[in-house]
Amino acid sequence: MTVPNAHPPYVPGHALLEGRTAVVTAAAGAGIGGATARRLLEEGARVVISDAHARRLKASEAELAAEFGADRVASLPCDVTDEVQVAALFDLAERSHGRLDIVVNNAGLGGTADLVDMADEQWDKVLDVTLNGTFRCTRAALRRMKAAGSGGVIVNNASVIGWRAQKGQSHYAAAKAGVMALTRCAALEAAEYGVRVNAVSPSLAMHPHLVKVTTPELLAELTSREAFGRYAEPWEVANVIVFLASGYSSYMTGEVLSVSSQHP
Repeated sequence: MTVPNAHPPYVPGHALLEGRTAVVTAAAGAGIGGATARRLLEEGARVVISDAHARRLKASEAELAAEFGADRVASLPCDVTDEVQVAALFDLAERSHGRLDIVVNNAGLGGTADLVDMADEQWDKVLDVTLNGTFRCTRAALRRMKAAGSGGVIVNNASVIGWRAQKGQSHYAAAKAGVMALTRCAALEAAEYGVRVNAVSPSLAMHPHLVKVTTPELLAELTSREAFGRYAEPWEVANVIVFLASGYSSYMTGEVLSVSSQHP
């Protein structure tokens, strides 16, 4: 018997991405990026992970390499606000595995500040990481995929906050709405050379470390807004990313899939 609102069992891999090469940004740690890297590996892909935090990235690479094989995992620190570092990341993927098939743009930066108190620097930083970083990585990926002529898939991480309003989140909401618009426009251009561009739009995805630093009162308030009355596991969002990266979504492009009941 299914227990209402219980966290579901982990779904095993089905070799959906055998032989593919994927790049995942902001993939160090226990969040959506780390969960996505693991799910891609479980589905047979080779993965290049990146993150701005070099020490955590190295630890994540070592953990994944021990489990899936050092020949299937590589890493490179990358600040997505730096075009040189972005180019180096995608060069590593092609150099290590000879091709680039999947890109997951997960890097983003949030924060809370009322607009009347927000400094230009706060606005610029959130937009530069979350929106401009997605633009830089999408551009780098499309250039390489177009030149290779073998298609490919890009999946961007948006957020339900790109659809709905929330106090203190003007910069983050603007950035995520921009990611959605970028996804739709890039998809129309990329279709000409067989590349699909889609996005996921999660709401509340939590991992144990994040739960520990969230007050019970805030967690209760946030989960009460969700249809299942609980937060999403990061791997549940990663599962949707895998779907969009796989052949099961071959006719989908320019779409933003909500991984939450909180959408218009």
